[in-house]
Amino acid sequence: MSRRTDYFNDPAAPKANSIVPAVTAFVVNDANDVLLERRSDNGRWGMPGGVQEVGENIAGTVVREVLEETGIHVEVVGLVGIFTDPGHVIAFADGEVRQEFSLCFRARPVGGEIKVSSESFAVRWVPRDELDALDISPTTRRRLEEGFRNAEVPLIS
Repeated sequence: MSRRTDYFNDPAAPKANSIVPAVTAFVVNDANDVLLERRSDNGRWGMPGGVQEVGENIAGTVVREVLEETGIHVEVVGLVGIFTDPGHVIAFADGEVRQEFSLCFRARPVGGEIKVSSESFAVRWVPRDELDALDISPTTRRRLEEGFRNAEVPLIS
């Protein structure tokens, strides 16, 4: 059983009871491959990321989460967008039901080597043309599309 269930504009979804600042990282290497992990909490492919901790700034959250989850050191270089769709709620096994609040940052790899963490089954650089074949949530797909679009102004939704 998964430790989390994502709902997307589902009238049967449980009502959100929290909003938590979280980040995802759109990390692309020189070959234009994107860094993804197959998450252990839901089995889907996603961008590395997580919740901001007390005492750290948001760029530090991105750097820490990417390193913890993938083994890759990154530098934050921009903002892809702010994603706060109330139609996307995440129900956790402990009873928390979180409304999406994700800041998606653009980051570039500066070192490290890919490693799998307790939060993932697999981590790899994925060529853009292989993304359609992967099990990726609709909200992650939207973040990936925005990241590859490389707009001058971040998306705020």
